[in-house]
Amino acid sequence: MSSSLHLRALAATLLLSAAGLAAHAQTPRNEAPVSAAAPTDQPLALASTEAGASLREFDRLIAPAVKQARKTLPHAKKRFLAGLPAGQAFFLTTRIFDSNGNYEQVFIRVKDWSGTTVQGLISSELNLVQQYQAGQLIRFPEKAILDWTIATPDGGEEGNFVGKFIDSLQH
Repeated sequence: MSSSLHLRALAATLLLSAAGLAAHAQTPRNEAPVSAAAPTDQPLALASTEAGASLREFDRLIAPAVKQARKTLPHAKKRFLAGLPAGQAFFLTTRIFDSNGNYEQVFIRVKDWSGTTVQGLISSELNLVQQYQAGQLIRFPEKAILDWTIATPDGGEEGNFVGKFIDSLQH
């Protein structure tokens, strides 16, 4: 290999390595503890014998809240990717299903959001779905997002449109 080709290959390798390091360095951190003053999660789970009809009925009920969450999701995604202020934690709400047809609506603490694919840790206590565990890393498409939440250090939250709507029905 000629020395100019060798230098170009070395430069390309260094550029790719630097780009990889920069991309890794830009991965938003999402490790802030959730305040003890934060609202308590009210898990949602349905068994397979009632899941189909109940899920359709529930989806109709929460549709306005999901619509509001999805409308504001691009801005929330941009904020997450830019890096949230210290002490804030970012969650997405989605559903996980098991092979028996059971499902639970869960909070996912986002670790990576590349394109239209999200990866994160299940942050809800699971009551029904047996094939998943709290703390498990899962990957899902952006189109499966029902809601988003930013938890603040003082126990407040932004987003959580579906959760707030469900809470209003229980009071």
